[in-house]
Amino acid sequence: MKWSWKLGEIAGIGVYMHATFLILIGWVVVSHWMAGHSMAYVMGGVSFILALFGCVVLHELGHALTARRYGIKTRDIILLPIGGMARLERMPEDPKQELLVALTGPAVSVAVAAVLFFILQITGRWIPLSALSVASGPFIQRLMIVNLFLAAFNIIPAFPMDGGRALRAFLALWMDYTRATQIAALLGQGMAFIFGFIGFFTNPFLLFIAFFVWIGAVQEAGMVEMRSALGGIPVSRAMITEFHILSPDAPLSRAIEFILQGTQQDFPVLESGQAVGVLLRKDLLVSLAKGGQEMSVGEVMRRDFQIVEAAEMLETAVAKLQTSQSQILLVMQKGQLAGLLTMDNLGEFIAIQSALSKAKAGEKGRR
Repeated sequence: MKWSWKLGEIAGIGVYMHATFLILIGWVVVSHWMAGHSMAYVMGGVSFILALFGCVVLHELGHALTARRYGIKTRDIILLPIGGMARLERMPEDPKQELLVALTGPAVSVAVAAVLFFILQITGRWIPLSALSVASGPFIQRLMIVNLFLAAFNIIPAFPMDGGRALRAFLALWMDYTRATQIAALLGQGMAFIFGFIGFFTNPFLLFIAFFVWIGAVQEAGMVEMRSALGGIPVSRAMITEFHILSPDAPLSRAIEFILQGTQQDFPVLESGQAVGVLLRKDLLVSLAKGGQEMSVGEVMRRDFQIVEAAEMLETAVAKLQTSQSQILLVMQKGQLAGLLTMDNLGEFIAIQSALSKAKAGEKGRR
């Protein structure tokens, strides 16, 4: 994800902090300084937030490691101001497995709270809940309460929270996966509307959560509908078959000619018949501003490209395309470059398929 910095790796999974996370840290610093006018008080607040997000990482690791049991990799874990996000390459196709993956996160938060409760029982450092707040009270007790809240909040049946995925998995046991997603997404949008309405009159932060939930529900529904539309269709039916090829020693001016003709934006780079890289339009523009159009393609091209076989299913190719840094796949057939697959031509293919499906439905209705 853009605007993210890598903090490290846990169990082979990269943990990143999004730039917007600094907004939360800044808010904690300012609010604690205004409340206590003490650097020690400020550092206590920052320490609590960092400890809380350590628990969030454990929560997301619960999802990631459970998914790993079913052969599903996790791209990374992103820390955002509203929580964490484990970006799985895909969700399990078996609803029972998805249900387990979704519920493991909240279960980890409850387990962390149980450990903290045990520590509090030993130390005896309790205070009445009425005297407790996010900014004041025993550190461990506050962390325990927030972990319980984290678990409760995440089981709300609304995308993109864990409860929304658990609901979708439960519904998918009895109905079509796409229909189950639509119902869960609709419920998520309803929850977002309620959050927004309450937040408008009480806490503005709920408006932010409402926006996050609404967008998550829409995106989840769209992704599943796209996956359903592409099911059972090979890459060869959607790939671009008429395209230009560049060689590493060709000048960038050659790529400019093709772009101005309006025929192509990104280019495969071949040397002796073998794919060695891809030249992207955005990289071309950056290089033109720095070195001019006489630079060679080999100086600008990306060598970290992905390939896909023409016989593979589009659903698999889409997953590769979403994780690819270059946003273009080279389609191979019998060891030779047969076509290209990009987000743009994939979107056009889906639009055409949707139009054809509506036409068929209309014909059936007239019969």
